[in-house]
Amino acid sequence: MSFPRKVSAETLDHLNENDPRAMRSRRDLQRVHQVMGTRSIVCNGLNELVPHFSPGRLRVLELGAGDGTLMLSVARALGPDWTAIDLTLLDRQKLVEPKTVEAYEKANWKVDIEVGDVTDWIRNNVRAQREQEPDRWDLIVVNLFLHHFEGANLANLLDAIAGSSSRFFACEPHRSYFALTGSHLIGALGANAVTREDAVLSVHAGFRGAEITKLWQQTGRQWKVSEYSAGLFSHCFSAHRL
Repeated sequence: MSFPRKVSAETLDHLNENDPRAMRSRRDLQRVHQVMGTRSIVCNGLNELVPHFSPGRLRVLELGAGDGTLMLSVARALGPDWTAIDLTLLDRQKLVEPKTVEAYEKANWKVDIEVGDVTDWIRNNVRAQREQEPDRWDLIVVNLFLHHFEGANLANLLDAIAGSSSRFFACEPHRSYFALTGSHLIGALGANAVTREDAVLSVHAGFRGAEITKLWQQTGRQWKVSEYSAGLFSHCFSAHRL
């Protein structure tokens, strides 16, 4: 048994990047990811999705990358097989600190920071596909990002991702009463009011079952897909172009 999906605006998404509440909330999210086991979930998903490498570097794009620290923890944990990576971190705010870029470089991940709204990325992607010159990515990754979208906006985002990548992995909130209960207890981690409120909204906007798969199939492209719950609070979607 579950409850209907409901997407609501989250406070953190509308705060200035230098707002003390936002800065505190981003630190909160690092602890939340530790409790959720997000790093291990993403690592397992990526290793299954990319079991071996072709010659040359792997081009990876993370949409809604935030401060880049979650993907950095993933990069460190993936190990020596993942050391020829060209990573682009896209977010509408400039949040990635120089020390984070340096840490990526030590892991032999070449990082490019792009500041822009995903709606512009979708628009440019659609134009490029129309002109048959799409920017090709070996892998696109999102973490706690898809749940911000619904309806046509979510469908357009998935279509743009499918049209410009060979592989796609998403780690999102799992929509369940258990996860909802957990979101109400997040204050026990010392989270501030912004994080506490947004955590509840995230679960309400999360996914379950094959909800992402049904939308993905509407892209009209041939993919091998997998959608599953992971850990206690996460919901994952994985796609590999056939």
